[in-house]
Amino acid sequence: NSSSFNCFVVIEIKVVKLRAAFIGQIQEYMNYVDKNMKSAFNDKTVGVIICKKEDKYVMEYCSDDRIFSTTYELISK
Repeated sequence: NSSSFNCFVVIEIKVVKLRAAFIGQIQEYMNYVDKNMKSAFNDKTVGVIICKKEDKYVMEYCSDDRIFSTTYELISK
């Protein structure tokens, strides 16, 4: 079962643990995009918050339940 998206995505990457204030902040950004950038042909804006946990970046919040949490490795040079 695949989903198709035609939307803007607001992504925030934080180097600390998820805080409730981060969700309120990204929702404000999503509302701004919906009001000022999105057209009638776009789906609702999606918000994603990725936070650092130890040596990985982890998706801690996503406003769309069709997107599953994913873990990313921190790569440093």
